[in-house]
Amino acid sequence: MPRMKKSDYLKDTVKHIEISKYGVVPLVDAMGDMAFTARDLARAARIYDKMLSDRNCSVILTLAGSLFSAGLKKVVVDLVRRNMVDAIVSTGAIMVDQDFFEGLGFRHYKGTAHNIDDNELRELKIDRIYDTFIDEDELRVCDQTTRKIADSLEPRPYSSREFLEEMGRYLSKHGKTKDSVVLAAYEKRVPIFVPAFSDCSAGFGMVEHQWNNPAKHMSMDSAKDFLELTRLKIEARDTGLLMIGGGVPKNFVQDTVVAADILGEAAPMHKYAVQVTVADVRDGALSSSTLKEASSWGKVETVHEQMVYSEATLAFPLIAGYAYHKKSWKNRKARNYSDFLNKAA
Repeated sequence: MPRMKKSDYLKDTVKHIEISKYGVVPLVDAMGDMAFTARDLARAARIYDKMLSDRNCSVILTLAGSLFSAGLKKVVVDLVRRNMVDAIVSTGAIMVDQDFFEGLGFRHYKGTAHNIDDNELRELKIDRIYDTFIDEDELRVCDQTTRKIADSLEPRPYSSREFLEEMGRYLSKHGKTKDSVVLAAYEKRVPIFVPAFSDCSAGFGMVEHQWNNPAKHMSMDSAKDFLELTRLKIEARDTGLLMIGGGVPKNFVQDTVVAADILGEAAPMHKYAVQVTVADVRDGALSSSTLKEASSWGKVETVHEQMVYSEATLAFPLIAGYAYHKKSWKNRKARNYSDFLNKAA
């Protein structure tokens, strides 16, 4: 049997689902009259729509997991462009290895998780994300681009939000597609926070930047990240959380309520909260807590909260699509929190 070539694996690209094309409101409403996860999902969708209807509520989206490589990027692009999200907290892989990567013109490819030789993939410089393939050579270009951006900056500590803004600025000049969350957020003045920023492709670029500039280099300031997001919470007061996955992004945004209290500032608990997850709380894997448990820490109110135990590629398009087609977002104004944080810096 002839040996497979790289091009044999990297043929069919992952397509990003577009919530604007599918009217899911009747389906989700019907699910509300069912039971189990269907009913939970319908309630979550209604809570998200309620966030958008609440004129005083700022919506913060958190993202964890391999979401954009799986085809969910365009969902978030639409949320940003329609003023359905006012700030984002994410893992680095989603924003850099997946979104910025595609903004540079690269793609994720349909693969398989079964009957595959991962040693052969490694030899061909193909990385696997379950049933998705990515070209390692193209990822190295992404690494080098983040290093190029780092090299261009004044040597000082930066928050991840500031660096993501520079990445958005880069895509506005050199990007290959408009369907990028980093780019859309830059244009719409929606701040993106990546608390564990070095844990992604950008980390390699920054390591190289600091290695080659030992005396004068830019660096990431995680405390500045926390302070900026806390400032945003204090300014916004009423907030709603739409959380896809858990991990650092979930805890980071919830902790702003406690941080504000420590600073002596008034910041109420998050008024609304929805979390989509497959994690279980019994062994501590659910990023430490359910939303109800988070109330004991003074982080989340329990009136409008909903856990949805579902895989993100199934639940997120339905929840986001429901809110999109209910059109409550049409009465919302952009918060422009990026500009607010730049002035506060």
